[in-house]
Formats: sequence, C-alpha cells, structure tokens
Amino acid sequence: MSHDIDTVATGLMAQIRRSSGFSQAELARRSGIASSVLSAYEHGRRQPSVAALARIAAAAGMALDLVPARNASGEEHAGRVLAQVIELAESLPYRPKDELAYPPLIQLRS
Repeated sequence: MSHDIDTVATGLMAQIRRSSGFSQAELARRSGIASSVLSAYEHGRRQPSVAALARIAAAAGMALDLVPARNASGEEHAGRVLAQVIELAESLPYRPKDELAYPPLIQLRS
C-alpha cells in the first residue's frame, strides 16, 4: 500500500470534509460523533473504526466502499508461470495409455 496504515484514516477524513464542504463541528453533529473525537480522527491521534468512517461518510452524503487490494504483479507472475506450464505440457510426447482396469470394490461370494 502506498500510504502508511496510520495515515489512511486521516487522509480519508480530510477528503470527506473537503468534498462535503462541512465544518468539523457540522460533520460531527450530522454523524453523531463528538467533535473532539472527530478532531482526534482528523489529526491522527485516534484511529476510527470502519463503522465510524462509514458513518462519517454517510453524514457527508458519501458511501465508504471497501474493495480487496489487487496485487497486479502477483497476477502477472502467476500468468507467466501458467503459460510456461502449458508450454511444457504441450511439448511432452503424446502416448495413449492402456485402458485402466480397476479391481472390484467388493467381492461377491456365493
């Protein structure tokens, strides 16, 4: 991740307030969170829960959507490995196998 984990919430709070145009006091009132707590979130003195961030975003008329991080380099590497495996499998000589004979699962006695 490009952001330090401790600064993500701080940056998100600033973005929410900037986009909404609300003062800190107004956003606190609308979200039902104490102004001092909202201030602590914005200044990085406290870390809000995901539920608190979602509540603050909703109060500003926004939605907080969480999506899994995508590791593009890992996917690209996996694709290259898969291509190599397929290439190796295709280069193997084809030899048809004899039909498989399975032993009976049970033996019936008369």
